[in-house]
Amino acid sequence: MKKNWLAAAIISCITIPAASQTLFTYDGHNVDASEFLRTFNKSVPPPVSNRAAAIRDYLDLYINSRLKILEAYNRGYDTLDQVKQELENLRSQVIENYLSDPQVIDRLAGEAFRRSLKDIHAAHIFIAVNGADTAAGRRKLDEVMTRLKKGEDFQAVAQQLSDDPSARDNKGDLYYITVFTLPYELENIIYATAPGAWSQPYRSKAGYHLFKNLGERKAAGKIRIQQLLVAFPPGVDEAGRKQAARLADSLYRRIAAGDDFGKLAAAFSNDYISAASNGNVSDIATGQLDPAFEKAIWTLPVNKVSPPIRSAYGYHIVKRVGSTPVVTDPANPDNLEALKQKVMADDRWKSAKDFIYARIGEHRIYQPVPYSEAALWALTDSLLNQQPVSGTTLTAPSVLFRLAGNAFSVADWIAYAQTNRYKPGTQILLSYPELMDGFVKNAMYQYYRDHLADFNEEFRNQMNEFREGNLFFEIMQREVWDKVQSDSAGLLALYEKNRSKYDWKPGADAIMFYCADEATAHAVAAQVRKNPSAWQTIVSANENVSVDSGRYEWAAIPGAGKFTLKPREVTIPVVDQSAQTVSFALILRVYDQPSPRPFEDAKGQVMNDYQQLVEEAWVKELRKKYPVTIDPVVLAQIEK
Repeated sequence: MKKNWLAAAIISCITIPAASQTLFTYDGHNVDASEFLRTFNKSVPPPVSNRAAAIRDYLDLYINSRLKILEAYNRGYDTLDQVKQELENLRSQVIENYLSDPQVIDRLAGEAFRRSLKDIHAAHIFIAVNGADTAAGRRKLDEVMTRLKKGEDFQAVAQQLSDDPSARDNKGDLYYITVFTLPYELENIIYATAPGAWSQPYRSKAGYHLFKNLGERKAAGKIRIQQLLVAFPPGVDEAGRKQAARLADSLYRRIAAGDDFGKLAAAFSNDYISAASNGNVSDIATGQLDPAFEKAIWTLPVNKVSPPIRSAYGYHIVKRVGSTPVVTDPANPDNLEALKQKVMADDRWKSAKDFIYARIGEHRIYQPVPYSEAALWALTDSLLNQQPVSGTTLTAPSVLFRLAGNAFSVADWIAYAQTNRYKPGTQILLSYPELMDGFVKNAMYQYYRDHLADFNEEFRNQMNEFREGNLFFEIMQREVWDKVQSDSAGLLALYEKNRSKYDWKPGADAIMFYCADEATAHAVAAQVRKNPSAWQTIVSANENVSVDSGRYEWAAIPGAGKFTLKPREVTIPVVDQSAQTVSFALILRVYDQPSPRPFEDAKGQVMNDYQQLVEEAWVKELRKKYPVTIDPVVLAQIEK
């Protein structure tokens, strides 16, 4: 029996408020009126023509569900491995929705959208700092700042003083960048710098950065290219470079003479990923490639091929295939979702988890333990580098902080530091204070994740719905569905006792056609109507159509209405919103009169009836076992 989570919503349970009105009691349990109304309003949304009748009908179902769940608890079904595993699977599916601040996600996605609308032409000066902030690095930065304040050209200063090796050739020109091109911290600086202005120095782990906004343009979007790469072999000398240049020139001349670009890329390109798809490269956004290479391909007209472009990797022959403009509609749902996914994969995502650390602080469960940072850093140096250390009172079991009573020790710290000592995606070492901040926050995050129900009422309610939904279906499976399916004698006896109830009503043998959309349905129906005998050939030629066949009563045939159709007639296509299909039927044979229905054909109906009988008998037993008392005053109040 398939689980229906909409039906499971009726058995949800929440914490009962202190000032509550008890609607009914059962076996020592009180159910508050507000709890009942919450599930009633979810399952029976307005408008309701007769509220009192609707509430009484629903209350009967609701009470039955509570008794079934209580019986499941009393039998220990909540301890079954399959029930616990399914609950854990459901938890893992929904938990990520609660581990980030939706307001932060929306804010960051909105910021990313606004930035995506323009590209900024940026220049960069970098002053390297190895390890601590050396005096040499500071002196060089002071020289840069002095010359810029005097009005010297930013790019001339970059060419002479920047520690970025490429600046000798490109004068620090990064060409155009856009959102997600650079680390978020650097992107923020560039987008906050006005055209023609340069930024104040920014200190990263690697050194100091200054940027100049050389100009802005409307966002160019993405470019689509084909590429043929003649790569330099490892350790190539000048003779090898010239050989690669000759091959690239030869291939370019062949393309210019009319040879197929894709076939040549597949045969000769050393970019094996794109070669496998005839040289086609995934869409390229502004700022993804080397500035000189990117400038060369963006200036290519569509369907034109560039002469060989030399890079550090070899010679590139590029054909511009087209471009994809940036999305400018702020309400475009697909673009907003794509931006949110990029935000969550980017380093800017860190701020979306800040609320977790605040919630931990509010609960006062984080307790730091005093220790000497100098001693810990010295011990960490020795343990990470496997060197002896002396003169410290700290050892592996020494406690650094406690979280909800759980001790986090020096050993835990070392294990974390070994795995996380580098800035993600780089070989830049984090400072020990930065690592410690990450260590503490990681512990808080894991605790919050493991105990989310203690912090988030909505999540707690949802998990309770899942838990009790699983129990509801587990006990229904055992007490009703499995018993009915395995009781062949009982099914047959019910059929024999009520044969006339299962007789066929007037109807027809028919072929049922299910189409993906109305246009397809009308087109296929017209073809079948024109040549009914060829319906199989017609269907086989259209992948958006599926079929079924059998005997159906008129009410089950789409488009049949109250009219008796003739063989070879085709009904008018009907839209089924719930199934998201458009269906019609080809009538094969008509049955004007009712007729007996064999047991095998009636088995589905018989099984439904038998399930109802078995469930009714079981509910009577539960009502005797767990007496229910309804407060008529409270019931009358909620009926109004």
